[in-house]
Amino acid sequence: MEQLTELDYSFVQMESSRTPMHITPVMFYDQSGVKGGKLRFKDILKVFERNLHKSAVFRRKLAGGAFGFDTPYWIEDPDFDLEFHVRHIALPKPGDWRQLCILMARLHARGLDMRRPLWEAYVIEGLNEVEGLPPKSFAILLKVHHAAIDGVSAAEILSAIHSPTREREPPQVEDSWKGERQPSTMQVWSRAYWNNLRRPVKLIETVGELVPNMIRANLSDNPEEKPESSLVRTRFNGRISAYRVTDSLILDLSDVKAIRQSVQDATVNDVIVSVVGGGMRKYLESRDELPESSLVCSAPINVRQERNSESKGNQVGMMSIRMATDVEDPVERLLAVSSFARQSKAYSSAVGASTMMDISQGLWPQFIGMGMRVATLAAVAGDVPLPVHTVVSNVPGPQVPLYLAGARLHLLTGMGPLLDMMGLFHGVISGAGKISINFVSCREMMPDPGFYRECLQEAWEELQSATAARPRRKRAVKARRKA
Repeated sequence: MEQLTELDYSFVQMESSRTPMHITPVMFYDQSGVKGGKLRFKDILKVFERNLHKSAVFRRKLAGGAFGFDTPYWIEDPDFDLEFHVRHIALPKPGDWRQLCILMARLHARGLDMRRPLWEAYVIEGLNEVEGLPPKSFAILLKVHHAAIDGVSAAEILSAIHSPTREREPPQVEDSWKGERQPSTMQVWSRAYWNNLRRPVKLIETVGELVPNMIRANLSDNPEEKPESSLVRTRFNGRISAYRVTDSLILDLSDVKAIRQSVQDATVNDVIVSVVGGGMRKYLESRDELPESSLVCSAPINVRQERNSESKGNQVGMMSIRMATDVEDPVERLLAVSSFARQSKAYSSAVGASTMMDISQGLWPQFIGMGMRVATLAAVAGDVPLPVHTVVSNVPGPQVPLYLAGARLHLLTGMGPLLDMMGLFHGVISGAGKISINFVSCREMMPDPGFYRECLQEAWEELQSATAARPRRKRAVKARRKA
């Protein structure tokens, strides 16, 4: 039995019929190398069954809670049923990309059963006319609640169900897993009592460390380099509905790296953010809704000490990056984004990347949930301008060949959750030599996802064309110290 952190529990509190809070990676497979040319559903089911021991997420569910006066617990579900979580569906003919996007949006919009382990997997066949996929490909859409994982631990779950070889069946393992009972009333309330005594002390300690760090960070900034305020509001910053739209821009990772190498100090993430900024600029400009000042994206930061298969829950911070949507030239926009990103990283480093996690540990859970609801209602009702306008979450995926029951992983993409006042999410994930920019939005805010994808495509092509003639810069490689 393990208790949720305050940050993990905040995602449970955000859950509603309009705002399901799960992360949704989508994996596409080439089964041409499989013996017989086709996998059966029971082969895939066996892969999940024999890899359940590799991640605690698969078989644990929520229990306890103390009515919001403390966070609930993860317990091993004694009634775990694998076939409830792994499901088999197919696209109707012809099975093209547009049909697939509609299906993915519908599946993503539906919340998980909060009484069971918080994940579902859908094996999707019938992708015969999806452009860019090998013949007879299939996909697996995996939904995992944000309370259980963040982007990094999601990538590690993907590694858990894959193999570096073409083995058809995972090896049989001795699994000593056992279900657990619900925590007793005495356990729940006694732990809640001590936790609520501890939280004010933790908050005082955190604020005591945070304030001096913020003062030093602000004093170290050059006032002449500080960008002007971006407190504006777009069509994506309002109350969202329960309906979703999605689409993806799929790029070769080598092409993105080529652009990065042509612009000094730029990173792969800078390139992606500048493409998103260019796409949002085109989309809003076509509707005469483009603000004069730059829009800002929120970018999650991994604050783990190291990556390992034992990573659990959310261990993230946040930084804000101006997307230079007020800059028309694509290269100038990338240079501006790169500069803003460096400033934001320096500020986050000075203040502390894990500040969000530290502060949440000092707050009462019921206060966190109430505060979020009140702030959202005030923002929606008061037409308040916002400092952040979208999310760009970049998760590096595996760059080595991976297989599921002998089928090779061909493409990775993924969707993220939406909230009131944050109705546009960009999930970026790399793997198998590709990098995808997948966007999810509220259908009322973005009734034409195909057009927004065209805007992203145009922004990418403009940047690629503008940097094609620029010389590539070799990056200095730091010498590794010998142990």
